[in-house]
Amino acid sequence: MTEDARFEDAAPRPVALRAYDRDDLAVIATLTQDAVFPIAEMTWDRRRRRFALLLNRFRWEDVGANPPERVQAVLVIDDALHVATQGFERNARDLVLSVLTLAWAPGEDGTGKIVITLAGDGAIAIDVEAMDVTLRDVTRPYLAPSGKAPRHPD
Repeated sequence: MTEDARFEDAAPRPVALRAYDRDDLAVIATLTQDAVFPIAEMTWDRRRRRFALLLNRFRWEDVGANPPERVQAVLVIDDALHVATQGFERNARDLVLSVLTLAWAPGEDGTGKIVITLAGDGAIAIDVEAMDVTLRDVTRPYLAPSGKAPRHPD
């Protein structure tokens, strides 16, 4: 009998994941929950059809083993056809946003929409030709400035 992978089984290595379906995206959504990013670190390269965020994500995979840590990670959504935002001003260059979750809304013939829900009723919706999402840690972990893990009411 095969068991599902658990956070406790992982070696303390940088995260490098790719999502091609809803289940894969759910894993990335879990790891990016409570990530924060300055709006200036959000880019969409229309020509290359690539949307990217440089996140400061909480290291959920290491909770309890070390003091609370964060790490900078790049979230890339390839095959992006259109990007729309709501609930915040895109030209507010000093604004810091917080990720609540990522969700997939399927369309026709493999197309769909990836919605990044933000704290404070904001959202980023990326229309894609096909799901191709990458999450990759790009720095060493550092102590979370608050010294605490994010808390969520039950």
